[in-house]
This record gives sequence, structure tokens and C-alpha cells, in this order.
Amino acid sequence: MQTSNLEATRQSKLGMVLRVTSGNFLEQFDFFLFGFYATQIAAVFFPASNEFASLMMTFAVFGAGFLMRPLGAVILGAYIDDVGRRKGLIVTLAIMASGTVLIVLVPGYASIGLWAPALVLLGRLLQGFSAGAEMGGVSVYLAEMATPGRRGFYASWQSASQQVAIVAAAAIGYALNQLIPPQDLAQWGWRIPFAIGCVIIPFIFLLRRRLEETAEFAQRTQRVTMRQVMRGLANNAGTVIAGGLMVALTTTAFYLITVYAPTFGKSVLKLSTGDA
Repeated sequence: MQTSNLEATRQSKLGMVLRVTSGNFLEQFDFFLFGFYATQIAAVFFPASNEFASLMMTFAVFGAGFLMRPLGAVILGAYIDDVGRRKGLIVTLAIMASGTVLIVLVPGYASIGLWAPALVLLGRLLQGFSAGAEMGGVSVYLAEMATPGRRGFYASWQSASQQVAIVAAAAIGYALNQLIPPQDLAQWGWRIPFAIGCVIIPFIFLLRRRLEETAEFAQRTQRVTMRQVMRGLANNAGTVIAGGLMVALTTTAFYLITVYAPTFGKSVLKLSTGDA
């Protein structure tokens, strides 16, 4: 009897891990795709006489999403602390999904002019804003639902889901490169992976809606207010800055490998998308 109860608990925990990390998977999936297809996006939304200038404008929009992360972490993080992990993570998913759908549906510069890059920028800002709270919110949820003595193991699934997303995005990109001619890939084929992300959004919403609130949060008698959050940031400014710089270091190295290297291979070394 005790063995069956233990097995049921393990299956329940596994289901919770899959449901909460599904949104984190989508967030990293979309972030990676935007960088991976930077050269195609540059040609569609940021045409310029100089290819380098076009690419730099694309990466500026890509970087704008990262600038929104701290803001999203503070605002949406405080919201998650106030209303609960489950409700808060559903909101972050909704914002992220809005940005993803917007990028997929926006016509190119040739069709609507400056509205095209402006709407793509808006989509990236929405994605970055939600990502700021998505990663932290998922990590907190995993830590709070963990069995005693295994918080580190459970919280590590936040990062693991991101790596799975990158592998999935790269595999889809490689498959498309083999199936679609380069000129078609540059015009419309790059939208297919984003569209795949849009297709799975309803399923991720369904998974998130089935999340249960963590017992640790439900047992709290006091809620953290935005004023308390800001006071905590101010009182620990040195630690916050040091932590931010450490994250910036690892993030820079990560995106140099996963985003810049493929773009460099395509634009400078003239490699195919698959080879890059």
C-alpha cells in the first residue's frame, strides 16, 4: 500500500513538472527561433541597402526583449506573489502567446511599411516582459512543490525544459532547411516554426489550467505587496546587481553560441541554414 502511494505521488509530481515547465519550453523555443532566423527576419522586416545594418536592427529588436525582462520580473513577479503561482503563470503564458502570435501574423515591410518592424518590436517586448517572470515563477513553483531535500533537483527542470526547447527548435530548423528551398525559406518558411509554437499554445494553456496551487503558497497568511518588493530590491541593491551581472555573463555566453554563431555562419561564412 505504501509503495503504491509513493508511485502515485511520483506520477503526480511528474505531471506537475510537465505542466509548469511547458510554458517555459515555449518561451525559450520562441526566443531561440527569433535569433536563429535573424537573417531571414532582417530581410522581411528590416530591409536596408546594407545587409549588416539590416541585421543589426534585427538584433536590436531581439535585444529589446531582454531589456523588458527585469521589468517583467518585478511587476509580474509581484503579481504572482499576490494572486498565486497558478494564476500568475497563466497570465505570463497569455502575454507570451500574444507576442508569439503577433510575430507570426505580421506582414512584411513591403506590405505595411514601418508598421511591420514596429509590430515585431511590440511582439518581442511582450515576449521579454513575460519571460522575466516566467523563468522565476516556474523555478519558485518547482521549488515549492518539491519533496523535502530535493528542491535543487526539482528546480533544475526549469533549465532542462529550456535546453529541450533549443534542441526541438534546432531540429525543426534543420528539417525545414532540408525540405524547403532557400528562397522560400527566406520569404515565408521561417514562419513555420513560430506557427508550430502557436499551434501548441492551446495545449499549454490546458496544461497550465490543470495546475494546482502549491501548498506552501496556499498556507501563507500574508501576501507580498509591490511596495515590499521595491523596498527589498532597494535594501539589497548590491546583491541584486551582482546577481544580475552573473546572469548576464552566462546569458551572453549562451546566446553567443546558440544565436550569434549560426548567424555569423550564414551571413559571413555563407553557410546554409542547416550547416550553420
